[in-house]
Amino acid sequence: MNLLLFIQEGASQIVQQMPELTSPEAAEVKLNILELAAKGGIIMYPIYLLLFISIAIFIERALVIRKAGKEDFTFMNRIKDYIHEGKIDSAINLCRNTNTPYARMIEKGISRLGRPMNDILVAIENIGNIEVAKLEKGFTWVMTTAGAAPMLGFLGTVTGMVRAFFDMANAGTNVDITLLSSGIYEALVTTVAGLIVGIIALFAYNYLNAQVNGVVTKMETRSMEFMDLLNEPTN
Repeated sequence: MNLLLFIQEGASQIVQQMPELTSPEAAEVKLNILELAAKGGIIMYPIYLLLFISIAIFIERALVIRKAGKEDFTFMNRIKDYIHEGKIDSAINLCRNTNTPYARMIEKGISRLGRPMNDILVAIENIGNIEVAKLEKGFTWVMTTAGAAPMLGFLGTVTGMVRAFFDMANAGTNVDITLLSSGIYEALVTTVAGLIVGIIALFAYNYLNAQVNGVVTKMETRSMEFMDLLNEPTN
């Protein structure tokens, strides 16, 4: 019993003399994302700029495309009734009040009534191309971000490693890991940031492109319905 008490007292004294080895809080280091991003160097600024531009374009285009994809299921029936009744002005006013890409296409077709069918179809297709170009405004920036952000990240990797080796060469034989940490941080952080921004931009571009394709499908459907309406035999 005396031996056990002696061992316990000795162990407690050792623990009290070395608290830094038993305290997990003293050795714990937390990773701060903001501080880590700040170590990326000057290359991070164009990456941030591309990210903010892409986010702004994505939000603005998503709202515009959503509005353009709004569909009135009674639209074509009302257009058909107006044309059969000879109310051309009412049909044009309906198209203007609907304010969607397919409505503007139908309005252009109505304004060409009395001309050959091929002329009407060409006029509708031209308006359709213009409307699609309007919807895709700004897509180039998003796609550029998807390709340029990773490249900027790799550029930051190269400049960071150059800086690390430069500091190593100047240090001579007194090489310390803390001396190289800033360059290594810059190399790794810019790569991660560039890849993340590029992936986000790529998903955003594909999403917007898919939404535009949905609107284009509606435009083509409405234009075909309009052409079928004009080709209906008159009683």
